[in-house]
Amino acid sequence: MARGAQVGVVVGSYNARVGLPAAIEILRAGGSALDAVVAAVKLVEDDLTDHGVGTGGIPNLLGQVELDASIMDGTALAAGAVGAVKHYPHPIEIARKVMEVTPHVMLVGEGAELFARYHGFEPANLLTEEAEREWRRCIHGDGEAPGEGNAWEDQYNLYMRVVKDWTKLLHKEIFGTTNVIARDREGNIACAVSTSGWGFKWPGRLGDSPIIGAGNYADSRFGAAACTGRGEMAIRAASAHSVVMYLRQGMPLEEALRTAMVDLRALVDPFAERDNVMNIVAMDREGNVAAASTSAAARFVFQTTEMDDPEERPRIHVPLREE
Repeated sequence: MARGAQVGVVVGSYNARVGLPAAIEILRAGGSALDAVVAAVKLVEDDLTDHGVGTGGIPNLLGQVELDASIMDGTALAAGAVGAVKHYPHPIEIARKVMEVTPHVMLVGEGAELFARYHGFEPANLLTEEAEREWRRCIHGDGEAPGEGNAWEDQYNLYMRVVKDWTKLLHKEIFGTTNVIARDREGNIACAVSTSGWGFKWPGRLGDSPIIGAGNYADSRFGAAACTGRGEMAIRAASAHSVVMYLRQGMPLEEALRTAMVDLRALVDPFAERDNVMNIVAMDREGNVAAASTSAAARFVFQTTEMDDPEERPRIHVPLREE
């Protein structure tokens, strides 16, 4: 665990480190944790080499890129989220707007896109040539993709065949979520999560990333947590909220993380076959950071405003099955 990180940022995936400089610059200038996490996430959403977030994300079964995002202000306990958003490259900004100007927490699909258009967000093509090639190779082999005339039953059968082989398809380059937690000078903690979700997913599928309490939760009185990995498991166990609740109960940060990870062992999930099934990154109210994973090889990245460069640390290893 990194101690003394009074003002700083922790990210839960290696890809998210591209956003660290922007977040740290904001915090050093006395800016808010909310501004810092949004700035960091936007840079990841724009990174075309990252196929798990934003533009360039691997599409769903039908070849459409659908994006999910959420944000939480740990001081006001305010939250905003969007899911299954097409055509808009920065879902984290839309999620923040939902939090700030509406009485709602979550908007999805066409409603979220209508909201984005109304508030002046610019649409864009999210499907890059590289992502489309990957989709055609994995879903349709070397042949052309079927047209819109295919029956939904055929699509579903194809999808289930893909699901059965998901451990081979969802390799590390195309299975990723970015999450960022920041604490500012005032002690405010904010958390932001963005993803294109499970590659080749069923259209409209939502994982944990846009679900407050599952993939994202922040409470400045106690801390914050965010998840990556098999989102359905985090939803069922309310993993992000669990970490914060264990902190509230007085557990040290590493114990809170470990306990939330052990909770996953009670879940029966025939699709949870990957070594890297679940990852959680967390920060306590003092700005100390730690992370856990079902994979022994997983790491996380953090930086405080006092550090010149980010530092990478191993995560606490908590295997899904008791050893």
